[in-house]
Amino acid sequence: MKKNRTLESAIASIPSGAVIMVGGFGNPGTPFSLINELLRQGQTNLTLIKNDANEASHGVSRLIENGQVRKLITTHIGLNKNVIDRFNQGEIEVAFHPQGILAEKIRTAGAGSFGFLTDIGIHSEITRPDDLLDWQGKTYKVEMALRADFALIHAAQADWLGNLVYQGSAINFSPLMAMAADHVIVETPDLGAPGRFSPEQVHTPGAFVDSVVQLESLTSDYGILEHHVRR
Repeated sequence: MKKNRTLESAIASIPSGAVIMVGGFGNPGTPFSLINELLRQGQTNLTLIKNDANEASHGVSRLIENGQVRKLITTHIGLNKNVIDRFNQGEIEVAFHPQGILAEKIRTAGAGSFGFLTDIGIHSEITRPDDLLDWQGKTYKVEMALRADFALIHAAQADWLGNLVYQGSAINFSPLMAMAADHVIVETPDLGAPGRFSPEQVHTPGAFVDSVVQLESLTSDYGILEHHVRR
């Protein structure tokens, strides 16, 4: 079954109040066209899950600056003064997780589990007493799995069935998020017929993908993406 959809209809399926995972590792792999359409349609009260907040006035930062985001779950926002200012002014809630922990929380959800035990951050401010568990003479922190209503993903290549191939550091979070969301929306500039990939080339199988949007062109945002990939 072909999973092709228009950009407008794919994003229109997202309601206000949704929890949305956004792929990408910095700029590489960020689905800028999907984000820009979400900005245009104006859904509000969103919770975003992303490794970072992109740079100011760029990517998910545009949604935050436009007042559409209630909460950001991330690893750092240090490269984005606009988001830092909004966080300090109480305009947005930010939940921080170490990068590996965030990835594992997402991976655990995609694997169908509810959480995992770790000793990372036990004696830091990111851990509350209620998070701790004593087992067999050792103390662990309980990390709950992290799911989302939607995942927005950029794939370098895809086929009509939703089989995806990523490029560079986009492979870090995008495959995990595609497994941990109820609805997965993918953008790609390179869409073709099934059979174009050998099985070992596929990073995300089409079974995890609901909608594929073919991009007619790439905006200037992707110039930053290509710069980072080449460098």
